[in-house]
Amino acid sequence: MGAQAGIQTIASTMVSLRLIATAVMFLSAIAWAQTEARAQTSERSGKEVVDAVCITCHGTGANGAPKIGDKKAWAKRTARGLTGLTKNAIKGVRKMPAHGGNANVSDFELERAITYMVNKSGGHWAEPVSKTAQPSERSGKQIAEVQCVKCHLKGDGGAPKIGDRAAWIPRGTNGIDPLVRSAIAGHGGMPARGGMADLTDNELRGAVIYMFNSGVVPVK
Repeated sequence: MGAQAGIQTIASTMVSLRLIATAVMFLSAIAWAQTEARAQTSERSGKEVVDAVCITCHGTGANGAPKIGDKKAWAKRTARGLTGLTKNAIKGVRKMPAHGGNANVSDFELERAITYMVNKSGGHWAEPVSKTAQPSERSGKQIAEVQCVKCHLKGDGGAPKIGDRAAWIPRGTNGIDPLVRSAIAGHGGMPARGGMADLTDNELRGAVIYMFNSGVVPVK
């Protein structure tokens, strides 16, 4: 009886070890699948997509593609806006196949790639906001350099120029809040949110503060 019990114990132990090994393999497979899924769904930057896919034609201007850096060639296309250019890229246009010939490039990644190429060719488009990742708040400097400079750099339409303290100080006599509210609602020739609808109130505040403080000599 003792020997038989021992054999049964060994057999039971071996079954348990096989079950544990199977469970470990199963969990490992799940972890691998999840890692692969994250890798496949991660959103690449515009530069990454361009370097991997678009550069083949847009790097040299092959097949009539507008060459990256050719401001004249891209100026004609930027008039269609990001939506129009993205539609062409998704469906394919002339010698360019759908999705640039790479089905793994998502529509959003195409938007980023187009924006990257436009900005490398004289444009000042804002980076498309991620549709899955939690968007990080942009700094006032980033927003001012991308959007606000369109009017505030040269003072177009009566906009106070960045760095012109004499123009900004009278506007700030009642504090920053009235300036931020004007930026949110639009004022004079400036459209609501400076023409950049996805700007948050806090981001606008940062941009206003950045422009208001530009030209101030730091206290040593």
